[in-house]
Formats: sequence, C-alpha cells, structure tokens
Amino acid sequence: MEVRMRGGGLISAIAVVWLVIGVIAAFQRDYLKNTDQNCASLSTIAVTVLAGPLNYAGVNPKVADCHLPQPSSMPALDVDQLIGVKAS
Repeated sequence: MEVRMRGGGLISAIAVVWLVIGVIAAFQRDYLKNTDQNCASLSTIAVTVLAGPLNYAGVNPKVADCHLPQPSSMPALDVDQLIGVKAS
C-alpha cells in the first residue's frame, strides 16, 4: 500500500515540474508580458504551459484564432407564463 502512495507522489511531483517548465518557457517567450488579453493569446499561454519541456524540444504551440460559442438567438421565454403565474 505504501508503494502506491510513493508512486502517486512521484507522478504528482513530475506533473508539477512539467508545468513549472512550461511556465518558464512561456515567460521566456514574453507571453506573460503581453498586454493583449484575448482568447488566442490566453490559449497560447495555456498550450505552452501544458507542453512543458516539449517547448525546448522544438515545439512552439500557438493559437492563432479561437471561436467561442455564442448565445443562441432563440427568443426569450416568459418565465411567468412557463410556470403558470398570471400577471395582475
């Protein structure tokens, strides 16, 4: 049982080191200094952090454009009518 806990701790430590290396790579590429805060720039930072040490093996992830879901164009429902409340 104790071996599992050590293995889980080792995996957690590797994951933390992986993400820290990704943050360092994002910092070195000046992604964290970028004043543009849009979907593409924030996604690029996230992908760079997740890539971790792969950044130093030549991986240069970038997100050029992202499309966020838009609210539907359905007409609004009258909640009072929906639950059966009559307006006075």
